[in-house]
Amino acid sequence: MSRASTPFSHLGRAAYCPRQLYYAEQRDDQEPPSEVKRTRNLAFRYDELLTADNDELDRLPLAVTPETYRANLERLTARDDWAELANPTDREVFLRGRDCHGTAHKILDTDPPTPTVISPGSPPDRGVWEPQRVRAVAVAKAVAWEREREIPRALVEYPAHGVVRTVRLTTRNTGAYRRTLWTVRQMEGVPSRVRDSSKCAACEYQTSCGTKTRSLKSLLGL
Repeated sequence: MSRASTPFSHLGRAAYCPRQLYYAEQRDDQEPPSEVKRTRNLAFRYDELLTADNDELDRLPLAVTPETYRANLERLTARDDWAELANPTDREVFLRGRDCHGTAHKILDTDPPTPTVISPGSPPDRGVWEPQRVRAVAVAKAVAWEREREIPRALVEYPAHGVVRTVRLTTRNTGAYRRTLWTVRQMEGVPSRVRDSSKCAACEYQTSCGTKTRSLKSLLGL
């Protein structure tokens, strides 16, 4: 019997906290908030925003000053994939891979193709956050499954900052994806509470959850 396909969004939440995934599944409205949609939309306007004035940029949901934002976009123009990043051939593409399914926000027409995940949040100082890393690997694997070719990397875009980071399908990154997929598949009932004050403080379900002694690393077998 084949296993049920796992949504990309479930992997991202489980990588952050399995208990958050449980609460999210109980909520009827799974549509992202309007502010998230506004921020994601910035990723499809890079060309336009590169030359926008301060007044226009001030009206947008940016996380940095207009000057910093334009400077960040200017750095992106040096990328080999800038033309596709700014005006992607494929947008909002639904994918169904061997294990997971969901939407790739962009698939750049590069060789090989490069899928992207758009995050409404802020990037870490280096690399990407664990939930986006896991989700990016899942999206790349789904593209590889559908197109029957190796996809060695995906991108994570932080359009509120004008920053783009690369996630390569290394052994470490693929291992994090597989552990998270296993966690989602093994979930039955409410997962154990975790102790991580920074994650709990940022979680939308903090008032209906709590903290305990078991860590996220132990839940994911890290």
